[in-house]
Amino acid sequence: MLTDYQLLIDLHRPAERQGPGGDAESKRAMELAGLDRSRQLKIADVGCGTGASTILLAKELDADITAVDFLPEFLDELQTRANDHGVADRITTLNCSMDGLPFTEGEFDVIWSEGAIYNMGFEAGVSAWRGFLKPSGKLIVF
Repeated sequence: MLTDYQLLIDLHRPAERQGPGGDAESKRAMELAGLDRSRQLKIADVGCGTGASTILLAKELDADITAVDFLPEFLDELQTRANDHGVADRITTLNCSMDGLPFTEGEFDVIWSEGAIYNMGFEAGVSAWRGFLKPSGKLIVF
């Protein structure tokens, strides 16, 4: 018998993205956020799914990215895709819930969450995650 999670995984795993939007929207968000392209950034992509935005961030920016999702099957797919795109060495996957992130205070330059923060609630997400940002860090959610 299939579980609800298995149905979710089977439905979304082959899709490039698990929600609306595309590369153009993600690039526009990078532009509007004014991400610093002159130095290496440490980024957490929370609720990364199968990694469409993670891979784009790795291609567009000089970044060390931690890709977080609670479904290990999505992270496996992300690793395969990152290998195919030649950016796997810049991405580390982390299987955990977005409401229990094991990060330290001030660890990241950027926390990126594309189409996922609503899972724990916008206010709860902002409150829980902002401490993980460096003083000049940016929380980018949409």
